[in-house]
Parts: sequence; C-alpha cells; structure tokens
Amino acid sequence: MDFSNFSEQSPAHNDYRSDTFTTPSLSMVQALAKATLGDAVYNEDKSTIELENKVAGLAGKEAGLYCVSGTLSNQIALRTNLVQPPFSVLCDFRGHVYVHEAGGLSTLSQAMVQPIKPKNDRYLTLKDDILPNFIPDDGEIHGAPTKVISLENTLHGMIFPIDEIKKISKFCKANDVKLHLDGARLWNASVETGISIKEYCSYFDSVSLCLSKTLGAPIGSVLVSDKKFINKANHFKKQNGGGIRQSGLLAVMAIAAIDENLSKLKRTHELAKEVGELCKKHEIYLEHPVETNFVFVDLKKNKINPKTLVEFANKYNIKAYSGRIAFHYQISDESFEAVKKLLVELKEYAKKNPYEGDEQLTFYSNIEE
Repeated sequence: MDFSNFSEQSPAHNDYRSDTFTTPSLSMVQALAKATLGDAVYNEDKSTIELENKVAGLAGKEAGLYCVSGTLSNQIALRTNLVQPPFSVLCDFRGHVYVHEAGGLSTLSQAMVQPIKPKNDRYLTLKDDILPNFIPDDGEIHGAPTKVISLENTLHGMIFPIDEIKKISKFCKANDVKLHLDGARLWNASVETGISIKEYCSYFDSVSLCLSKTLGAPIGSVLVSDKKFINKANHFKKQNGGGIRQSGLLAVMAIAAIDENLSKLKRTHELAKEVGELCKKHEIYLEHPVETNFVFVDLKKNKINPKTLVEFANKYNIKAYSGRIAFHYQISDESFEAVKKLLVELKEYAKKNPYEGDEQLTFYSNIEE
C-alpha cells in the first residue's frame, strides 16, 4: 500500500482558518489495520469502547460516548441534562453551543437560550453574569427556569479560570442546576495550565471533548458523564442520526491522535504567543489576549479591509479568513514565517489605506463542524 500521501508535509501546513483542518498522520492511517469491526450501535465494537473508556478515564468520569462531532455531543448532552421543556440554558453569547450549532438548542431541546455577554469581556463570572440572569425554578410560571449552565474552555483561545469554575459548580449543585462544559479545546487549557483533564471535568455534570479540533483526529468527539447519563445520551444520539456501525475504524485513529499529538499542543501555543508579541510590537490590535493556540486580530480597530486580508493571505500562500488565526501542530516553519510577514505588511498597508467600512468576513464561523 502506498502511504506517501500521509508521510509528506500535510496539506494543512499553511492553513490558519481553524485547527480542524489538520489531516490524518501516517500512524493514524496505519492504526486502521488494528481496528476492530464490531457494530458500535449495539455497543459491540472493542476499538470504540476502548476510545470511550480512555477519554472517560482521562476525564475521571464513569463512561464515554463517541460522537461524530462536537455539535452532536454538545447537543445531546444539553438535551439529556434538560429532561423536558420549558427550561433555559445560560451560556456565553459567543459560545459554540449557541452561535455555531445550527440552532440546535431551540430545535432539538426546545430550550430558551440565555446568551450572556461577560462584563469582563473574557469569561462568565458567577457574581456579575450568572446570578443577575439566573431564572429560578420557584413556581413563577412566566419564565423558563435556568436548568443548565453551559461553559466553554477554551473560548476564543482564552482559558476559563479554574477558581471561577469552582464557584459556578458549587452554585449549580446547591440549586439543582446542571453544569455542562463544551471542552472542545480543554486539551489546550490543560496543557497550558498544568491542570489535569480529570480535575477540570470533576466540576461538571457532562463534558464534550473534541478529537478533531487541536488533536488532529479526522472525526469525532467523546461525551463523558456517569453511566446513566451516557445511556440516555446514546438514545438521543441514535434519534439524531448519529449511530455509527463500524466506528472502530475512526476510533483507532482518534486513539492515535490522543497518544501522539497531546504533547505537541504546547508548541502551537508558543507559535500563537510569538505572533501575539509580534502584533504588540507593531501595534497590531488584538480582540483577545493570546493564551493558547489562537490569535484574534481586531480588523475594525486596525482599519483592515477583510477582503484585503484574504488578498494578502493568497499572496503569501496562506489560508486565512477574517481576523482569527488558528495554530495547529501541522503548521510548517515556512508558513509560520510567512504569516508573520503577512501581518506586518497588512498593518503597514492599512496605515496608508485605512478601511472605514463595516464589512466583515466571517467564514471561520462556519467551519467548525
């Protein structure tokens, strides 16, 4: 068998649109030879069970459920937590479960969403954001009680502080509110802070951990929680068309991604921070602090035309849209140097040709799942 397509430089080496654009490595493809071929819908595939148990073990949870995407694992987790309408889900206004999952909360769970803009512009806090917007289940029939709070870590590359998570978790337990984590990039938060996946997950009732974002598996997410919860979530997974028969073929590649690529995430953070420092040096304004593998250039404040950014990216053979620059483990040294030159030149061009329009390209908003 010819493996040359997988041993050469990844086609994603110059792709900064998202960390979902990584391609399967040679070892992932070779792992297919070890895949079991059981029927996962009947819970008979050993490779899938191994993956679910592996991620659940890392998270300190009883069970895991392999799903084809973060959208599916998030949505069935929220549906399972909600039990029945009418209820509300409180989340960050930028949260993936609200912005990027095709209105799933309203259509699949019949839940009202309470999108909150954090007062600190970075992460939700119990005192300033959750308590003022919390709707208690106290018999008042005019509102939809807050039944679930959904957090995201990381969000726009920023790490949700563990101390604030503890406060929110304590509040939820005291008020019979479920706490869900969209942990698509929790791996990054763990690598950067040194806080284990297990400790992070201990404060949540359910957690979605992506394998195709940042870790580089071709497909999938694992939802973790207790066994009763996962059994019910599997019901909703099937209902939403998420049953996979021979998922062992995908599971073994995901296992390889965890084993081989988790240690590579630190470098992606270092690259992003180097670009962040470059932006600071050249007065390229950012929307958010650079804490893990994302740099968000504030196009409006820098007076950069989004279309000009795309033109410059094409010039440097870089794939980038809007101001979000995503770093992943397959970024090449050559493209990294190119993206730095691109940003400096783009800023100098904007100084001479300031863009005052309101047009924004938001392609990155549509490429997550």
